[in-house]
Amino acid sequence: MAKTAVGLFENSGSADGVVRDLTAKGFLQKDIRVFGEPVEMPGSGLMSTPHADFEVDLIRDLTAFGVVEGDAEAYIQGLRRGGVMVFATGTGKNADQAAEIMNCHGALEIEEISAPRPALPNAEIGDEIPVRDPSTQTGRVRSGGSGARLFVW
Repeated sequence: MAKTAVGLFENSGSADGVVRDLTAKGFLQKDIRVFGEPVEMPGSGLMSTPHADFEVDLIRDLTAFGVVEGDAEAYIQGLRRGGVMVFATGTGKNADQAAEIMNCHGALEIEEISAPRPALPNAEIGDEIPVRDPSTQTGRVRSGGSGARLFVW
C-alpha cells in the first residue's frame, strides 16, 4: 500500500532542500512532486477566473486524496502566501522517512495557518488553549515532530 508524505513550506528554498535530501535518501524524481501556486495563469476567455479555478481544482484533488476540506483550504492559504507543497510517495518506511525529512526542514503546521487567534475574554497571555486532535481523520496519519502528514491510499 502506498503512502504519501505531504509538507507545506514557507518558500521554494525550503522545498528545494527537502527534494535534495529526499533524492539523497534514494527517492526517485517520479515519486516527488513540488507544487506552488503559479505566478501567472493564462485565462481561457473573458469570463475566466484562473486563480479561482486553480484553487477549486486543487481542493478537489486534495480531498480525493484524503485531505479534509478545511485542511485543503489551509493548504491553499499557505500557497497564496507564497508557500510550496512537497509530496513524496513510497512504501511505509520510505514515506515515514520522507515525513521526517520534511519536518527537519520545517514543514508548517496547517492548523497554525488556518486557525484564527482565539479571543477569549478571561484568558491570560500564555494560558494553554485546548486544540482539537487532528489525528482522527481517516486516511491520514499524523507524522511526529511537525507539520508533515502521511496519507495512505
